[in-house]
Amino acid sequence: MTTVSEKLLTRAEETGTPGPAEPPDRAVPLLSLRGVRIADGSDGREIVHGVSFELTPGKVVGIVGESGSGKTLTCRAALGILPPHFEVTGGSVEIEGTDISTLTPTRWTALRGATISAVFQDPASYLNPSLRIGRQIAEVVRVKKGLGRRAARERVLALLRAVHLRDPELVHDQYPFELSGGMLQRVLIAAAIAADPRILVADEATTALDVTVQAEILDLLADLRERAGLALVVVSHDLAVVAQLCDEVLVMRRGEVVEQGPTRAVLDDPRHDYTRLLISEHEQYGLEKFLGRPGEES
Repeated sequence: MTTVSEKLLTRAEETGTPGPAEPPDRAVPLLSLRGVRIADGSDGREIVHGVSFELTPGKVVGIVGESGSGKTLTCRAALGILPPHFEVTGGSVEIEGTDISTLTPTRWTALRGATISAVFQDPASYLNPSLRIGRQIAEVVRVKKGLGRRAARERVLALLRAVHLRDPELVHDQYPFELSGGMLQRVLIAAAIAADPRILVADEATTALDVTVQAEILDLLADLRERAGLALVVVSHDLAVVAQLCDEVLVMRRGEVVEQGPTRAVLDDPRHDYTRLLISEHEQYGLEKFLGRPGEES
C-alpha cells in the first residue's frame, strides 16, 4: 500500500505539488471515539461529557467551541497525552480498531507519528531552538523509518518541498528562530507526516497566523487530505476554517457536544442557540464566502 508521504513526495519531487490519492478503503474507522468522558482526577470534576465521532480515510472532522470547551482535551485523549491528573473515565477511544486503553507504552511509541500524529498551535514550543531544522525532522525519520543519514537527509528535503517551503536546502540548515511563523508551521507539518501517519490532529494550527499564511496552511492540509487520503481532526474556534475544510463538525460548549453533523447542514441550519451565536459572531468576518450562499458575492 502506498504511504501518505510517498504519494506526496513523489508528486512534489516531479512537479512541486502532491500527487493523486488512491481511493480510500472503507474498513474499520481509523479513529473512533465513543461516549468519551474526561475528568480532572485531582477533584473528580468531569470536564468532557461524552464525545463521539468516527474518522475514516480522507475524512476531515472539525471541533469548534470557545476556550475551555474541551476541544483540546478531547484530542489529547485520542493521542494518549492527557495532562497530569486528567483521565478518560468513560467511553472508549479506538485507533484502527484497537482500544487505546490496552496499549502498552512501547506500542504507543510505535503508533505516535507512524499511525497518528499532531500539529499544535505554537510551533516554537515543539521545536528545539538549538538544533537545525533538518536535524530535528531527520531524527523522526531515522527513528521511525530506520533510514541512514544520507537517505534521511534526502527524505527531509523532499518533505520540506512537499509542504511548499521555498529553498528547502536553506531551511534544512536554519534554526527555528530564523523562520517565520508560517514557515515553522509548515516545518511542524513536515515532521508530523514524516513517518506516514494515517491520522493528523491539527489543534488550532492556524490560530496565531495572519490571514494570508492561514489560507496557505489550510490549502496545504486540504492537499494532504485530497491527494494523499490523510484523515484529519481540525480543532479551531474559527468557523471559517471549519467551513472551508471539514466534512463534519462538532460544536462543543462546557465539555458537551451541543450540535454535530455534516458541516454544511450545521452551518446552514443550526439547531442550538450556541451554534447560532458562533455563526453570528463569525459572519462579520466573511463566513458567508466559505458557505457560498446564493445571491452572495464569491
